Amino acid sequence: MTAYLIVTAQLHDRKRFLAGYAPAAAALTERFGGEYVLRAAGAEVLEGEHPGGSVVVSRWPDRAAALAFWNSPEYVRARALREGIADCQVVIVEEPTL
Repeated sequence: MTAYLIVTAQLHDRKRFLAGYAPAAAALTERFGGEYVLRAAGAEVLEGEHPGGSVVVSRWPDRAAALAFWNSPEYVRARALREGIADCQVVIVEEPTL
């Protein structure tokens, strides 16, 4: 069943984020079988206490593939590149069968 990682982020240093973390994450997303559905700045939070600003949605073949990416040593190292420059909320959800 297709799974999605949905990230909302408030970037404190967009230049460093785009120079370091973003290309590293993109390469790993592709390598682990994911694809970006949406990458956009300018999100506005209408309700709740989420970090606003940027939203990224990636699609994965299934939950196991998304979690293999998320928990991989390579992505753990890449995630460290955003420490101190972005506040993120990440959720995983499977596509419902209707």
